[in-house]
Amino acid sequence: MKRMTMIEAIRSAHDVAMEKDEKVVVFGEDVGFFGGVFRCTAGLQEKYGKSRCFDTPISELGIVGTAVGMAAYGLKPVVEIQFADYFYPAYDQIASEAARLRYRSAGQFTCPLVIRMPTGGGIFGGQTHSQSPEALFTHVAGLKTVIPSNPIDAKGLLLAAIEDPDPVIFLEPKRLYNGPFDGHHDRPVTSWKKQEESDVDEGYYTIPLGKARIVQQGSDITILAYGTMVHVAQAAAKQANIDAEIIDLRTLLPLDTKTIEGSVKKTGRCVVVHEATKTSGFGAELCAIVQELCFYHLEAPIARITGWDTPYPHAQEWDYFPGPKRLAKALLNTMETK
Repeated sequence: MKRMTMIEAIRSAHDVAMEKDEKVVVFGEDVGFFGGVFRCTAGLQEKYGKSRCFDTPISELGIVGTAVGMAAYGLKPVVEIQFADYFYPAYDQIASEAARLRYRSAGQFTCPLVIRMPTGGGIFGGQTHSQSPEALFTHVAGLKTVIPSNPIDAKGLLLAAIEDPDPVIFLEPKRLYNGPFDGHHDRPVTSWKKQEESDVDEGYYTIPLGKARIVQQGSDITILAYGTMVHVAQAAAKQANIDAEIIDLRTLLPLDTKTIEGSVKKTGRCVVVHEATKTSGFGAELCAIVQELCFYHLEAPIARITGWDTPYPHAQEWDYFPGPKRLAKALLNTMETK
């Protein structure tokens, strides 16, 4: 075991996977020589050579298109899109090629591809470095979508994604890269200072895709969260003094509906929280699933706490985020509804 931040855990997952399987190749913008803008691939090119860890031109379409071809012919590419905001030129390759390859070839070809993307805000990156586009991937049949909330899960889920025979979108919350931020604050606190690490196994292990984690047991209300919002949910529940059951979804697709159903039927109340914009966000899908599975057990309407329906506001970044105060208020309102 070793104390690691999420960055270090992701780097360790790459290292373990590349050592275990020579078919694993890593590439993207500044991924090789520099080790990635967030240093998630630092040292890999030096250890494994330029044929297995290399830099690419500034072309997201080209990066993913090349990776799809590699995957179809037996390699296991792990590519980095420098920021999730940059994936749009590659969306056709992701949705029309990677996601459909198994089906359109009747299983003759598969696409064991992982596309890593730093996601979300918290670094004052503005409109083009802070988006949370997970809903655009969960809408595409054939893709898996993963978003970890801590270093242990980040490594285990990434290794599971690399082993998966189908394409996986792996979203990494930037606010958690250097350790969980202080979730009790509604304003930035030492965003880039290493704060908290986790004991992570230095060897090989996987965490199954499609299995949620119950962060804390509770009987009053269920909070469905993922990524950075898991930490906000913990802070908000404590602030509101509510016995909340907090579920870290970890994988949005495939989604662990059994854990969700069991929790909501027990508590009778549910609040969904995510950083992305509200309209057509993944929270809407979660609300629909809870409604379908738990309608007769609900004692109050399902609440959604999300980012604003606006282009990402640089100057008002920490008001845009669902913070502990806003979430705590929603928890109390939901508890008071009869």
